[in-house]
Amino acid sequence: MGSASRTAVIVASGAAALAVAGGLTAFALASNHSPAPHSKTSSTHVTAARPPLSVVSASPADGVSHVNGTNPVTVTFNQPLPAGTAFPALSPAVPGAWTRSGDTATFTPAVGFPPGTHVRVSMPAADATTRSGYLSEFSTARYSNLRLQEILAQLGYLPMTWTPYLGGTVTPGSMAAQAAAAYDPPAGSFHLNSGYPHQLYGMWKAGSANMLETGAIAGFEADHGLPPDGTAGPALWTALLKAAAAGQRNTHGYSYAIVSENEPESLTIWHDGHNVFYSPANTGIGVAPTVTGTFFVYEKLTYQIMSGTNPDGSHYADPVSWVSYFNGGDAVHYFPRGSFGWPQSLGCVELPYSEAHRSYGILPYGTLVSVNS
Repeated sequence: MGSASRTAVIVASGAAALAVAGGLTAFALASNHSPAPHSKTSSTHVTAARPPLSVVSASPADGVSHVNGTNPVTVTFNQPLPAGTAFPALSPAVPGAWTRSGDTATFTPAVGFPPGTHVRVSMPAADATTRSGYLSEFSTARYSNLRLQEILAQLGYLPMTWTPYLGGTVTPGSMAAQAAAAYDPPAGSFHLNSGYPHQLYGMWKAGSANMLETGAIAGFEADHGLPPDGTAGPALWTALLKAAAAGQRNTHGYSYAIVSENEPESLTIWHDGHNVFYSPANTGIGVAPTVTGTFFVYEKLTYQIMSGTNPDGSHYADPVSWVSYFNGGDAVHYFPRGSFGWPQSLGCVELPYSEAHRSYGILPYGTLVSVNS
């Protein structure tokens, strides 16, 4: 639809006014009467009628995308907006306030439009018989992945710190400021914490999605009552901005684990930059191997009956303790074995009881577990 068909026109009424359809000009018509015989000639003044109120422009302009959803919306008219004139309507409606100044009406959102939102700006009908006029529509941008990483680092969910450059600090306690920064992240620098294996650092890439970010999201989600799926959806962003405004930091520190399938097989855990755990471990046998790669802890159970099918087709239902799932049905947990350090499981990482108990406390949700062959 072109812009010419999207213009709202409020027509001035009056017995002496005639509005030219689709234009901005109205003419006043006046009648002259012949004077009565022998009377003084009277004169009639012709006054131009006020043109109908119409929209000249809107910002953001029609069809624009990737808009910062916290920016004001402005509508400019062909004349000062009369007091009492209804403001334009926004869909979806968000908290905020309209103000008028001369020929411009400005909407300032309290927090902003959500990311990826299609926003419509329209004028209400001038009267019961006039169709409301359509002004413009625009789309807000997505929140910045870089800002996601900045917040996760600031809150302690990544093995690094983030420091804003001069003038880049986001106002503490302000949701509006946090939302604005989510659209337009402040400049700053990341500094990796020391003490972790190089394998962990090699997964990091500032501004781009990566495994460190995924694990950090899952850890944050678990701490804030969200399903720990490692995905940055709308619920995650809402909780993240609130936590950033409130300064709610991670209270359990940062962990990273490596399962080595080189015999004797082992599990090693680093916590807050220190190597704090080592134990012989069992991984999967040839027909049911432990999948190699890096995954994040997504479920934790102190006890369960773990059931399934053995390679020979028989069924098993084994009681296990201190369970930390990291990839499908693969988990770190206690299982009673006569020895540890070589492949014996059906994919899980088995530990002696005391070591499994201790590992459970330093493998919080979101912890990355790398299985190395």
